[in-house]
Amino acid sequence: MVGMGLDVPNAALRDEVSRSLPVLRDAYVRNLLAFTVAAVHLDTQPDVTVIAARLQAVTDRALKKKGARVLLAQVALRATAK
Repeated sequence: MVGMGLDVPNAALRDEVSRSLPVLRDAYVRNLLAFTVAAVHLDTQPDVTVIAARLQAVTDRALKKKGARVLLAQVALRATAK
């Protein structure tokens, strides 16, 4: 589980982010699914620095510009019993 927000000081970019939220959410989920399959293990905490960097790169790429900063609120791993 990843809880995050975006800090967007520029009002024009904030409007663009609001319009782009469906695209951003889809890109975040796809990127985190790929990351989870490749790099997350049940016996270690996921690297929040890597997660933040990935989400920031996704944000910049989806918006085609910088200016929206990713803020992580929480990262949690829940293992289910087999």
